[in-house]
Amino acid sequence: MTLVLDGPLVLAGCGKMGGAMLAGWLARGLPASQVVVQDPGPPPDVRAFLDEHGIAISPVLGALERPPSVIVVAIKPQVMDEVFPALARRAGPGTLVLSIAAGKPLASFEAHLGVGAAVVRAMPNTPAAVGRGITVCCPNRYVTAEQKTLCAELLGAVGEVGWTDDEAMMDVVTAVSGSGPAYVFLMAEALEAAGIAQGMEPALARQLARATVAGSGELMRQSALDAAELRRNVTSPGGTTAAALSVLMADDGMGPLFGRAIDAAVRRGRELGK
Repeated sequence: MTLVLDGPLVLAGCGKMGGAMLAGWLARGLPASQVVVQDPGPPPDVRAFLDEHGIAISPVLGALERPPSVIVVAIKPQVMDEVFPALARRAGPGTLVLSIAAGKPLASFEAHLGVGAAVVRAMPNTPAAVGRGITVCCPNRYVTAEQKTLCAELLGAVGEVGWTDDEAMMDVVTAVSGSGPAYVFLMAEALEAAGIAQGMEPALARQLARATVAGSGELMRQSALDAAELRRNVTSPGGTTAAALSVLMADDGMGPLFGRAIDAAVRRGRELGK
């Protein structure tokens, strides 16, 4: 599906996530000439990508010939109050503001934009860099059906897209999927370390851990079975997998541990959003 906009797309913040999204948009046919990037200093690889496509980088957003169709806010939440007011002044009546700034509520954008402004709060995750991300979006009441479709097309360029109308759930989304890749990477670290502790060569332990995590994820992605059924399919009664799972699924095992971990992340997200 080719991305079609009736005005400029302003990308405020072109770090790793912003750069990944931009690459997805260009791959979907969005003309580079429609993209305006505001960033004081993108990473070297992202800067090289922008140079390759002839996209100029501006530390401060200059004058635009017409209001943008979309302003994508991918800047750090800590500098939002400093940067966003100037962006808000560029918005027109039909501009969609799409924010991927963690923890920043819809109201914080509406305060600068005024009544009637369409804002979508979104939380992607880092697998977006390889087109395997998942983003959950929460719209305010002014977002039209057409703008929701546009938002889904923009975020669908880097993975799957889901929606919630309950903004309180965005902290849970952040805890589960936004932070989730770190949990998976930690599992790979733990598998590697456990193999080494049993006498395995470190290089082989790393190869096994990485391939097992990546392959299992791809198997789950392609399978219609749920995770519990896939787990059962690997587990022979009385076998080695069952022995390991008796530890991982114990009363103090992974289930309760993940429950406490997600609860901690949700509480921290709510603190940061105040």
